Amino acid sequence: MALAVSAGLMLAQADAAPQSADAQILRVQDSGGAARGAVTNLPVPRYVSLKGSEGNARRGPSLSHRIDWVFRHAGMPLRVVAEFGHWRRVEDKDGAGGWIHYALLSGVRTALVTQDMVELRSRPNPDADIVARAETGAIVRLGECNIDWCRISGGGQRGWVPKTAIWGVDPDEVRD
Repeated sequence: MALAVSAGLMLAQADAAPQSADAQILRVQDSGGAARGAVTNLPVPRYVSLKGSEGNARRGPSLSHRIDWVFRHAGMPLRVVAEFGHWRRVEDKDGAGGWIHYALLSGVRTALVTQDMVELRSRPNPDADIVARAETGAIVRLGECNIDWCRISGGGQRGWVPKTAIWGVDPDEVRD
């Protein structure tokens, strides 16, 4: 449903949480169709991480809404799917989440290892030397990514892994 069209930008109403019908969640779409948050003008969806060791995910974008979920791992990668004022609707790898105050989130990019004992390689090549291995569920720092590989670090180790072995980066995303 288009709300307004001005200077090549279109405001479109996103899916509002059914529990907060009075809240209007807006996304801005540029002429290329890329969605941007109406509050931050950053891409939506996008990845962020949990700043502290605990973050309450609420049913709606205010402190008066019930807590549905508690994230308990510092650095946990989360996907921002909507914005409203100081609140961000986030999801984890499994789609669980809710509304979190922006002060609990960080722009530092992390990833979650999804493949058990994934091999970290010295170069983004399946024939490169193995420098370490990471377990499923490990939270790692996300570095540069090309079309198929990402450089990650954690636990004093760093190396390249296939994108398919981690969650926290889009399949077509390239990072320098």
